Amino acid sequence: MSNSPLNLPKRTLFWRCLFATVSTSSFLISQFVSQAAQPQVKDYCQLSTAAAKAKEDLRLSAVQGSQDAQKSYQQLVNQHAQDLQNCRNRTWPEIQAIWLRLYPCDLQPGAIDQIMDRIVNAGYNKVYVEVFYDGQVLLPAAANPTVWPSVIRTPGAEKVDLLATAIQKGRQRGLKVYAWMFTNNFGYTYSQRSDRADALARNGKGQTSLYVTDNTSQVFIDPYNLQAKRDYYQMVQEVVRRRPDGILFDYVRYPRQAGSNSIATTVSDLWLFSPAIQQALFRRAENNKGTELIRRFLGKGYVTAGDINEVDQLHPQESEPMWQGRILQPEPKSILSPSQRQPQLQLQLWQLAVAHAMQGILDFVALATYPAQQQSIPSGVVFFPDGNQTVGQGYDSRLQPWDRFPNHLEWHPMSYATCGNVACIVQQVKRVLNTAQPGTKIIPALAGNWGASVSNRPSIEAQIQALRQFAPQLAGVSHFAYSWQYPEHDSDRKFCRVR
Repeated sequence: MSNSPLNLPKRTLFWRCLFATVSTSSFLISQFVSQAAQPQVKDYCQLSTAAAKAKEDLRLSAVQGSQDAQKSYQQLVNQHAQDLQNCRNRTWPEIQAIWLRLYPCDLQPGAIDQIMDRIVNAGYNKVYVEVFYDGQVLLPAAANPTVWPSVIRTPGAEKVDLLATAIQKGRQRGLKVYAWMFTNNFGYTYSQRSDRADALARNGKGQTSLYVTDNTSQVFIDPYNLQAKRDYYQMVQEVVRRRPDGILFDYVRYPRQAGSNSIATTVSDLWLFSPAIQQALFRRAENNKGTELIRRFLGKGYVTAGDINEVDQLHPQESEPMWQGRILQPEPKSILSPSQRQPQLQLQLWQLAVAHAMQGILDFVALATYPAQQQSIPSGVVFFPDGNQTVGQGYDSRLQPWDRFPNHLEWHPMSYATCGNVACIVQQVKRVLNTAQPGTKIIPALAGNWGASVSNRPSIEAQIQALRQFAPQLAGVSHFAYSWQYPEHDSDRKFCRVR
């Protein structure tokens, strides 16, 4: 409907009609190219409105079949790619990226060109294309060996590879194109498979994440589950085969719960109650006493002096209960009673349970990033700067151990704090910079709009300026998201009817 000539602005209709007479329009096209090719880059490497419009008019004419327009359009695309590179080389930050989700409507001729043009026009030199989200994957239906359905399920388009097209079209414009993927969040479709029931993460109340988040598309898995690992690894391999310029791993965590449940304070709050993660936890025991105390702690959420006494009697040949990471203090002159030992053992069991859950996330990241590393494709992790915080003896329910992510990965902290000014955003980035090891490539993700504050969040310009003053050593920034910058275009693409 939006592409009907009846709905086009009069100016656009005029140019379409003009370019339709290709044989007599070469001079006019050359005039367009001459004007648009002039250096017209504004602040933040954004293209002037006139240059962007000239390019768009050429694109529209090329879609309609004008060979002259197609040639001129491609020349202009190349020129703007060079202009962008030159500008970013002399403008802070050197990397400016944007997050993008594609839809089946983007199959239409010229659609990806239009999106990538807009990204270049806005001064971005990287784009993070979402390839796995909400339980679907951006692979062709006819070449999708994964357990997830393809994003593109349009009849007749089974072989269309939208990810490969996006990579190609982006590179033509001087953009680095990353694949952006959900990680531990496998999506609702995965939860509907009876043969994957054991792969879903469960808490001590018998719940999966379907019952604790306000988004039913979010289904988190047990990161220790072998089947889940195989499923994800296969998908990453397929993405790597398209040779993106990098891969970003998002949702590298457990689900965030609401209200008081946003802080995990008891064992039942943790996602330790699916088979694989429990078996792996028991394997962390280093003697029989350790195994038995871990089992009782999981079962009740605590251990009593009576439990400790019973375990001592069950295995009298062993000294203290032991598990990985437990370090004993020098033995006192007299052996402590079970009642005296209980507080320390209970605290250490709680710490073991939390550390075990977090280690599952770290191990899954290592697995997920391996195929890209084998092909020398950069990988990065996306996280919340407050996702690893402690509150008393409790932990943020996401249990996101980003401070332990390796520094050979790019770090993409989602610095989305809202306080009416830039102070809280700067504070989030400062926390990451203070924690990261030297040499870590940090690219904060910012939310907002150009030129205006929105939702108590300063404009993108204000955020960039604040970060430049505070942390000029940053490798770059990214902006969430294309849908925020072009909401009408995003809505048109999301709900259009593919012809």
